[in-house]
Amino acid sequence: MLCIKLSRRGKNKQPTYRLVVTEKQRDPFGDVLETLGNYNPRAKGTQYSLDAERITYWISKGAQPSDTVHNLLVTAGIIKEKKRNVSSLTKAIREERKKVADAEAAAKKAAAAPKAEAVKPEEKKDEAPKA
Repeated sequence: MLCIKLSRRGKNKQPTYRLVVTEKQRDPFGDVLETLGNYNPRAKGTQYSLDAERITYWISKGAQPSDTVHNLLVTAGIIKEKKRNVSSLTKAIREERKKVADAEAAAKKAAAAPKAEAVKPEEKKDEAPKA
């Protein structure tokens, strides 16, 4: 399966990336089928130079962009879709979110259940005190 992904270049703490088409399982630093552009996350203004025609060609041939590349292509206007979430969640965060979702579901279920009518306490009758 073909994949469009970023290949890191540059010096220490000064990364630049190339957009490359390669097999999904292959190392992005090895042999690539084609280089589609450059991306510099640290530059001001235009941060990327992309070959839109070749990118659409490879996508039409079945190449899948990685999540980060997908978001970059959406920003550039090459793809007309929503951005994807690329942050990875830790196990603890997933469990916490699941607990919150379960608690909200239980609260909705309790609110949707028919409420029992409140029992009114019987009024005390005025009785004469016993002597």
